[in-house]
Amino acid sequence: MFVASDLMARGVLTTLERAGRRVPEDVAVGGFDDSPAALASSPELTTMRQPFDRISAEMVRVLLAQIGGEDTAAVILPTELVKREST
Repeated sequence: MFVASDLMARGVLTTLERAGRRVPEDVAVGGFDDSPAALASSPELTTMRQPFDRISAEMVRVLLAQIGGEDTAAVILPTELVKREST
């Protein structure tokens, strides 16, 4: 199960444990953000790491371009899969 954030994925871990399911033996769980919550969970969460510094810089650049009346294009930045115990 891939969840939109690490905090939400921790909730999934809790729900699966209450339902008697084992992670990752019965259900693999992954989150998004590589937040401290990913390391604080048990098992530690597999997650997607995003380049937040670059995301912030690109958001500002695109916003200023739009304010200036320029056409802007979509920006795709690299992410990294951080494999831990939950998959």
